[in-house]
Amino acid sequence: MYEEVTRGVRISVNPVYLESQSEPDSNHFVWAYQVRIVNEGEETVQLLTRHWKITDGRGRLQEVQGPGVVGEQPVLQPGESFEYTSGTPLSTPSGIMAGTYQMQAESGEMFDAVVPAFSLDSPWQARRIN
Repeated sequence: MYEEVTRGVRISVNPVYLESQSEPDSNHFVWAYQVRIVNEGEETVQLLTRHWKITDGRGRLQEVQGPGVVGEQPVLQPGESFEYTSGTPLSTPSGIMAGTYQMQAESGEMFDAVVPAFSLDSPWQARRIN
């Protein structure tokens, strides 16, 4: 589990390799990631947009931006949480994801809540000893 807290917004991510949806012989590797967003602050916040940076095992960067997450722009009062599951494919057996959620506080102030960088690992990734 990976976690980051920004201005009272705790974001936890748990990535899972999906063997059943992956085809290693075709360089197609798929992960699901479960995200939990908890408002531990004192002010109601709304998630407006997402910005992901997905880097594969060869260092190729793909950026994904758009409104909300899984079609929603959740409003979280203090103490409330929102959970969702999404996924990503890669053409390499490993990678890394990180990003931000643009949040708006009830005061109207905008801020970026940091999504912690998390590792996408599969059993097909060659292990190296440093």
